[in-house]
Amino acid sequence: MKRLTEFPYSNIVVLGLARSGTAAAEALLANDKTIRVHDKQATEQDETVIRLKEMGAEVIIGSHPISILDGMDLVIKNPGISYDNPIVAEAIRRDIPIITEIELAYYLFDGPIIGVTGSNGKTTTTTLVTDMLKKSERPVRVAGNIGIVATEAVQSMQDDEALVLELSSFQLQGTEKFRPTTAILLNIFEAHLDYHKTLSNYKQAKFNIFRNQTKDDYLIYNAEDKAIAEEVKDARAKLIPFSVHQKLEAGAWIDDKYVYFKNEKIIELKEIVLVGEHNLQNILAAIAAAKLNGATNEGIYRVLTTFSGVEHRLQFVENINGRLFYNDSKATNILATQKALDSFKQPTILLAGGLDRGNEFTDLKPHLKHVRAMVVFGQTASKLKELAAEVGIEKVIESENVEDAVHAAYSISEENEVILLSPACASWDQYRTFEERGDMFVQAVHKLM
Repeated sequence: MKRLTEFPYSNIVVLGLARSGTAAAEALLANDKTIRVHDKQATEQDETVIRLKEMGAEVIIGSHPISILDGMDLVIKNPGISYDNPIVAEAIRRDIPIITEIELAYYLFDGPIIGVTGSNGKTTTTTLVTDMLKKSERPVRVAGNIGIVATEAVQSMQDDEALVLELSSFQLQGTEKFRPTTAILLNIFEAHLDYHKTLSNYKQAKFNIFRNQTKDDYLIYNAEDKAIAEEVKDARAKLIPFSVHQKLEAGAWIDDKYVYFKNEKIIELKEIVLVGEHNLQNILAAIAAAKLNGATNEGIYRVLTTFSGVEHRLQFVENINGRLFYNDSKATNILATQKALDSFKQPTILLAGGLDRGNEFTDLKPHLKHVRAMVVFGQTASKLKELAAEVGIEKVIESENVEDAVHAAYSISEENEVILLSPACASWDQYRTFEERGDMFVQAVHKLM
């Protein structure tokens, strides 16, 4: 069990149980901290509530009593809880620090940390880095916004292991001292403004990934993202750029035939299984991080010649009578769908729609040239139908849900076409998560067989 020897707080409120809150509460209790746990949805009968009480926590469920902050010197909140939450807002008024459990995990682990963030591509890049290190026989664990909770993972890690963390803006906003030895900043565009309120707030949360780095650390960044390239000029870490359009002898890049890290050939482009220019960006970032943390060229090669994508991220599902089905349910915003569409040249049937956050879809227009038909669903169905009419897509079907959309798309499809689920919207109008939406798509495709 790792000890919180340098953690400067003793009386702590944990807001929200779920997995991250539970892991944080257990770690704090194991380190003799005084904690109060609050979760509006929990009940007295929940196993987690019973266990935490037995361990010595004060657990408050149901209402939002502001008095939960009395005598406390820190709040650890679930990343999904907004800063408008009454308890969080009051903590800010009282100048009580607010962090997420990523900060706590940092205090519990002394080994190398590879942090990955960006508006898109986090999960793919995190998975690539982890697999490249594993195939190179480098001890490594993966946690954060993917897989296991970071605070839980570090409890059983050795200091010679590398920890790869997928990090959301929600998690990074709640950090103070967090310092990855290798940071990856993939891209930034307008997203999650319902949470962060302004684009500036969102960017600053993302930039927290390198704020505390030193000259001994590495910052891998997208040289083609102007906002990032400008911001990293003030970084103290060693800068490692990547680009798919320019030669970068200090970083990762490609020419018309090969992938390079600095001036070393890594792999021939035609041998890479993963499709899409945006995935080439993810690959370059992953190669840089892997090489800087002990990966071998052989290990990297083994991953890139076999890895075809993670679930719900431009995941190839099946070839049915010459129709290629791809599940990109993770595309919860317009940029992600742009990149998915640009990954294909052949005629495509696009399945899109979901939660209406007030967005218009005008930015999709230049990317719809090879889209022959659309099947739309959810709250944004009417907006997407209007978009199709504006760009001259004549075949548009409105479906009840993703499952019906699969059957509708197949019924109008032709051989050698792509049927792509890339919703450009969050799933919460019909599905609890984008994973659930993607699973429904995959199941519907398999039923066609």
